[in-house]
Amino acid sequence: MRRLGVRRAWLRCLALTVTAGVSSLGLPGAVAVADTSSYAFDADAREVPAATGTVDAVPLRPGTTYRSSYTGPGKAYYRLELDGASNAYVPVTAVPRPGAALAIGDGIRVAVQDADGVNCSSESVTIGAAKSARPITAWGAREILVGKGLCQEAGTYYVVVERTDGRGTPDLPWELELAPVSEPSLGRPVSTAVPEVWNSATPAPVTGEAARRAGGAGFTRATAVGQGVWRDDITPGETLYYKVPLDWGQQLYAEAELGNAEKDTGFVAPALEMTLYNPVRSKVAETGVGYGGTQKSTSLSPLPPVRYVNRYAPAAPEKSLRFAGFYYLEVHLAAAVGERFGDGPYGLLLRVRVGGTAQPGPGYAGQSVPRGFFDVGSGDEAAGPGGVGGTGDGGGGAAMRAVAFGGIGTGSALLVGLGVWTVTARRRASAQIRASAQNPTA
Repeated sequence: MRRLGVRRAWLRCLALTVTAGVSSLGLPGAVAVADTSSYAFDADAREVPAATGTVDAVPLRPGTTYRSSYTGPGKAYYRLELDGASNAYVPVTAVPRPGAALAIGDGIRVAVQDADGVNCSSESVTIGAAKSARPITAWGAREILVGKGLCQEAGTYYVVVERTDGRGTPDLPWELELAPVSEPSLGRPVSTAVPEVWNSATPAPVTGEAARRAGGAGFTRATAVGQGVWRDDITPGETLYYKVPLDWGQQLYAEAELGNAEKDTGFVAPALEMTLYNPVRSKVAETGVGYGGTQKSTSLSPLPPVRYVNRYAPAAPEKSLRFAGFYYLEVHLAAAVGERFGDGPYGLLLRVRVGGTAQPGPGYAGQSVPRGFFDVGSGDEAAGPGGVGGTGDGGGGAAMRAVAFGGIGTGSALLVGLGVWTVTARRRASAQIRASAQNPTA
């Protein structure tokens, strides 16, 4: 196990070194910010500076992913120019440097403010009890909602990012990924009454042979999965991303299981953590479990179906289940597991069940930006940049819909082809990395 973990870490470091070298050449689409973590930022992200005041704040446009860097203390500002009809969402993923000495309260706060400094929204997220250096995501929003008096006009708004002080290492810069999205208004008014009754029964876990599916290292590299049992490997300190398409009216059930270690010494709490995010990367729910060297599992509590009206619910998780689209499962294994039980990798099982019947959408008056963002059945654009898993496979959307909604039966045949395609792509990437390492002047 230890040898596999060391090899995996070495290959990741080599890949990041090669990536940084390519970026320094100024090639088209290259991001100048150096990669300092295992998080996979959007390869097409635009680099923007973090302004220290509103006057110098650079504009963010929905449909474009941005990369920035924030050192703190103080606040970082970015600008939004919004109309008076659309909802705007700006998730911010902050990535601490590996090995940073973090405290429980270290994190970020993200707010959207109007030109008078009034908060339209504000959310804080921290590293948590594991104190493991990992990506954390908070979001800001300007929403046009019935009965809401603030931030309803067209005009200039600001995304404000700041560190929350947990007495860790505030001097280390944190890299940021910002991915603004615009949601159109509806063609006709809908009820704002949130249904109180829904199927809250816990279903039987998905069983059967696990299909190997390697998780991605970031939101834009998330691996698409549907209903079934999925197998992967995870190393201490690593964070993996998977995405599941959910249509209006559908429910998601998910369970993560960590395999046993080679030795049984001590206990780490928390160890394995799983977080569910909605399509605009707002946290829906989370779960976690401690680890003592024997296999452990943790599952999300039953969640309401995806409905437009959920945005009028008083609190999460229901409030966050407001869009159709890809929902993200983020799985993190605490770095402390490696200190107690070895470098790994450790076996990981992900059990996913999609319940409920797909229903028609709410009837948007226009298109989202990016286009088709809240429509899982509109074509390849529903799979996000590059189709399945963000890898550039042009036929990904149709294939993934078949996997996602075909269940374990008819989807299994497609999984074989998708698995071969994934292995081939990774082998090509590994070959390119090895070639670059052997001939660094090429």
